[in-house]
Amino acid sequence: MLEQPGFGRRLRQLRLHQGKTQAELTGPGMSPAYLSRLESGARSPTQRAVEYLADHLGVPVESFAECGEDDLADVVATLASRPDSERDAEMRDLLADALKRATDTDPSTRWQALALLAQLHASLGEFGDESGVLDELSRLSDELARPALQVYAKQRVARCARNRGDMELARQAAREALELGERHRVRVPAADPLRNRLLLVSAETELGNVAEAMRLSLAVLAALPSERGALTAEAYWTAATVSTRQGDAEGALRYLDKAIDALDSREDITLWMRLRLGAASLCLQSLPPRLDRARELLTAVEPVLNFAGPPRHCQEFLFLRAQLAFQQGDSAGAAEFMARAEKGLQLFTYRDRVRFRILQEMLAARAGDVRAVTRLKELATEVQSTRMPELAAEVWRAAAECAVETVPSSV
Repeated sequence: MLEQPGFGRRLRQLRLHQGKTQAELTGPGMSPAYLSRLESGARSPTQRAVEYLADHLGVPVESFAECGEDDLADVVATLASRPDSERDAEMRDLLADALKRATDTDPSTRWQALALLAQLHASLGEFGDESGVLDELSRLSDELARPALQVYAKQRVARCARNRGDMELARQAAREALELGERHRVRVPAADPLRNRLLLVSAETELGNVAEAMRLSLAVLAALPSERGALTAEAYWTAATVSTRQGDAEGALRYLDKAIDALDSREDITLWMRLRLGAASLCLQSLPPRLDRARELLTAVEPVLNFAGPPRHCQEFLFLRAQLAFQQGDSAGAAEFMARAEKGLQLFTYRDRVRFRILQEMLAARAGDVRAVTRLKELATEVQSTRMPELAAEVWRAAAECAVETVPSSV
């Protein structure tokens, strides 16, 4: 008889390798609850269950014997082959478990496993967990003394730090990645250093160094190898963000149009959605807000999100709809979208979580809650400690607007 928990781990690995869900293995003779308990190791498999599962997976019974030394390599190969849309908490747990049990693994295999686990945490919005994995990945990269791996690790640290709101670390890691790559002449795709420079632009922008950010952004635009593609779209989108912070609404709109024109949905559907959500956000931030343009962008992306949108994009869409409704004077509609978006708040970056709080308090102030101004001032003080002056200024402006909302009318 095959023993648990090894049987459950191996069953889940075989199922995921074939891209099957638990529901696809259930039927007469195998209930969803029983299959779930088998995979979790809570129930021992009967001979009949083993034969049923072997038949439905098209593998011999012997395949359920738990792998030993090669288990981590097999799990990495299995999960790395799955598309981004299928990377979920189940895959994260399977890989984390394999890493925990791997005691004598080739360092290169462990590095690949850690890099993939960090990606899975990022896709689930688990930026704190991602940061912990990246710390280990960085240490292993340094132990291996392989510059290409060190550069990759630092790039990932920079991206994660930006999402967590630690812009000083994001800037430092991005600079170190660029310096390492140039010093060791690391052979990587030409797009990698440019994307790293875009990370640096983002960090400089958030730290209030907008002039330096625009200088770096223009340098990236000048170095683009093509007028189309994902990298070109990201570069113009970044330039639009910097222009918005400079107060150049017209320039931001021109860059946005170029970003959107640079990428077809058939080339990269996920980035295609991100671009439109990002463009809608910038339209709502501009002064005055471009509400018609924001509504047009959200309308275009909604049907695609319904069948192909990653969870984070779906939550961002709901939050943008809330912002649009609020600016159109529809407080009830904004509150409804906010309630739906809050269920996935953990997927948001630090900046968007702060903006979510801002809109919550502005809705509260509009409803007459006089404490909203105090809570916003406390939030502004908190954001100031992160050295993100532009975001802190945004919170202070909201506090000022709320103060006006809650001033009692004269008798």
